[in-house]
Amino acid sequence: MVSHSWRKLVAPCWRPNSPEFERESCSSEEGNVGDEVDGLLWCRDLGHHVHGEFSMAVIQANAELEDYSQLESGPMSFSESGPQGTFVGIYDGHAGPEAARFINSHLFENIKKFTSADQEMSANVIKRAYLATEEELLSQVRRQWEIIPRMASVGSCCLVGIVCCGVLYVANAGDSRAVLGKQERAGKQILAVQLSDEHNANLKSVREELQSLHPDDPQIVVLKHQVWRVKGIIQVSRSIGDAYLKRPEFNKPPLLPKFLLPEPFEKPILSAEPSIVVQQLQPEDSFVVFASDGLWEHLSNQEVVELVHSSSSRNGIARKLVKAALKEAAKKREVRYSDLVKIDRGVRRHFHDDISVIVLFLDSHLISHSSSSSVSVKAGESSRADW
Repeated sequence: MVSHSWRKLVAPCWRPNSPEFERESCSSEEGNVGDEVDGLLWCRDLGHHVHGEFSMAVIQANAELEDYSQLESGPMSFSESGPQGTFVGIYDGHAGPEAARFINSHLFENIKKFTSADQEMSANVIKRAYLATEEELLSQVRRQWEIIPRMASVGSCCLVGIVCCGVLYVANAGDSRAVLGKQERAGKQILAVQLSDEHNANLKSVREELQSLHPDDPQIVVLKHQVWRVKGIIQVSRSIGDAYLKRPEFNKPPLLPKFLLPEPFEKPILSAEPSIVVQQLQPEDSFVVFASDGLWEHLSNQEVVELVHSSSSRNGIARKLVKAALKEAAKKREVRYSDLVKIDRGVRRHFHDDISVIVLFLDSHLISHSSSSSVSVKAGESSRADW
């Protein structure tokens, strides 16, 4: 259940151009005179979850926004006695926004369903939720095949983080990334610890994995325009959706010719199974930055955590990260940042990708407290932010 005040904030997120959402969330831009206003940027500068605070931001580059992101905090199951926690999702869509939108509506519900069944959070719960969401999406593709065949070509990377009972779970299918900011005990330095495995054919380990899974296919990965691609089409090796690379029944007209494979296949080429990291949280674990690959294309892990750590305020930190990435993108293309932010969606994609960022601050005293079985967060106090 979502409180009325939060629902009022959330409603405009479904319409990124909403003036109400821009005014309420992103109007300050730190109050600096001369700051350029980017009409494609939306954010939630600061909010609260059961383990601390968070900051969210998204910048659109495509003609239609293909990124969705989500934060849920409170009950992690449908049972009143179930565990409490915080859920973060970053869904980076491709070939359209439909798959990312579908995940945004279904994945957390599946997490709650399987957590209810097992009465605990676990890596197995997360894996089952991913695969269930995949099956639900592929079933929808099958039902709509004759009417909307392009649904067989849409897909999404899927990055999830869950903090529950003092444990951090990070699951990933695709090339989004989660990076932990870890405070050094003997000093003021912050260390970047990448928590997510990435599934991109540009990585040698991913190419080797694909080749081992498809030993009879010499074209399983192809170097095309200096970029390694699965079947010469797509960079990621894991995703939710992309039915045309998982079910042979969709590798035929009326699918668009650019997605058709010249030869039939028997077993799925891409996988929806996530790689999952599970670790006990420590007092020196300060925050986690979850972001789509558009951020990491321009900023290193260490640059990101240092920017967060050195900021004088948590307020608007996700927006600051987006802005830093855009400045790097502008520099690479030899244009001024002030000119970049005036470029409209669609054309903007030539300079940078859609970027979604969620910074999840971890307050150790709240994490310790929420691990207790006596802790209960009322449904009306649950936080939810959907984009």
